[in-house]
Amino acid sequence: MDSLLNTIRYFIPLSASDEEIVHRLFHKKVFKKGEHLLQAGSICRYITFIETGLVRYYFNSDGEERTNYFNKEGEFVCVYTSFLPQMPSDINIQALEDTTLFVISFNDIQQFYREVEHGERFGRLAVEQVYLDAINQIGSLYTDPPEVRYSKFLSNFRDIAQRIPQYYIASYVGIKPQSLSRIRKRIAGKY
Repeated sequence: MDSLLNTIRYFIPLSASDEEIVHRLFHKKVFKKGEHLLQAGSICRYITFIETGLVRYYFNSDGEERTNYFNKEGEFVCVYTSFLPQMPSDINIQALEDTTLFVISFNDIQQFYREVEHGERFGRLAVEQVYLDAINQIGSLYTDPPEVRYSKFLSNFRDIAQRIPQYYIASYVGIKPQSLSRIRKRIAGKY
C-alpha cells in the first residue's frame, strides 16, 4: 500500500488520519495474466491502482481487438466514461501480467473525496491527467503517421515496451504487426 500512498501524495498531502481513510477504503485484489479487470458491456465499478503488473485497454471493432492504452505499476486504471455515470463500458481492461491492485468503489471514492482533506483536489488532478493522455492519443491517431506514433509509444512507454507483446503495440499504433516490424527496422537503421 506504500506505493498507493506515495502516488496519492504526489497529488496532495496526506495526514495520518487521511492515510487511515485510504487503508479503510482501498482493497487489495489480484488478477492472473489474461484475466479481465473489466469486460465490455459491464459497468466499471472501481478505480484501480496497480501495485505490480501491467494492463491494456482495448475495444472490439468489427471482430478485431484494438488496443488503445496501457497502465503499469504506480498508475490508476479506470474507464471514466463508464465509472462516472455508472453505465456499461465499451472498453475492456485485461491484465498482461499477473497484477496486484488496490481498488476503490464508486461509493467509497465519494467518501474519500468528502473525508480526505484534499480529496476532491486529488480527484480533479488525477482525472485531468487521464483526460490529457486520452486527448493526446486521439490526436496522434488522426494526425501522426505510424512511425511517429510508434516513436511516441516508445517515448511514453519506454520502461514497459519490452513487457508488451508486439501485436498489442502494433494495435496501439494502429497498424498490422508486419508494418511495425518494418518501422522498427527503419528506426534501428537510423542509430
